[in-house]
Amino acid sequence: MNLKVIGEGCENCNQLYQNTVDAVEELGITAEIEKVQTLLEIVKLGVMTAPSLMLDGKLIVSGQVASKDKIKKLLKKYAK
Repeated sequence: MNLKVIGEGCENCNQLYQNTVDAVEELGITAEIEKVQTLLEIVKLGVMTAPSLMLDGKLIVSGQVASKDKIKKLLKKYAK
């Protein structure tokens, strides 16, 4: 499982990253979590709002700081 937290390093982006890390830990799943912070990389992914979260290339959170519980629900729903 690959998760990308997308945003240029603002406070909201950092909070989404931490919520994602916490959700993965609580679910006990193995996932690669990376921050995508450079504008060029964000544009390459086709993301227009930050912060956002991608799971295996699929945008699952866009333009908001999802709570840890919401991320857990989304991971359960979309994880293969």
